[in-house]
Amino acid sequence: MSDPTNPFEMMMRQAQEMAKALNPALESFSPKGFETLWPTMPKEFMEMSFGKGLNKEGLDAKTRLLITLAGLTMLGAQSDTQIRMTVRHALEAGATRDEIAETIAQMAMFAGIPSMTRAMDFAREVMDQGDKEGKDK
Repeated sequence: MSDPTNPFEMMMRQAQEMAKALNPALESFSPKGFETLWPTMPKEFMEMSFGKGLNKEGLDAKTRLLITLAGLTMLGAQSDTQIRMTVRHALEAGATRDEIAETIAQMAMFAGIPSMTRAMDFAREVMDQGDKEGKDK
C-alpha cells in the first residue's frame, strides 16, 4: 500500500484511524499476540464440545482438527491466526507433526503450492515455538 490516492488504501487508512480513536490500544494490536491469550483446550473438552458428546461414533478431536486444517489451507491459507491455533489444538488432541504436515501437503493438489507452503510455514511456527517451550510432540 503505497498509493495515497487509491480509494481502497484511503478507506483502510480511515478505518484504522477510526479504530484508534475508539480504542487507542488498537494502535499496537496484533492478532498474533491475541493467540497467546487463547488457551489450548484439552482433547476431552474439544471432543465434548465438537462432537463426541452427541454422537459417540463421531469423529474424534484430532480428526476434526486435521480436517479443519485442510479446509483452512484450501482457503488459501489466509487465516494465519486460525491455522496456528488449529495446529496447536491438533497437537493437543494427539496429532503428530507428520500428520499435520501430511494434511497440509495433501492440500497442495487442491489449493495450490503457494497455499500449502504458507500453511506449512504457519504450522512450523507453532511447532518451533513448542520446541522452544519444551513441548515435544
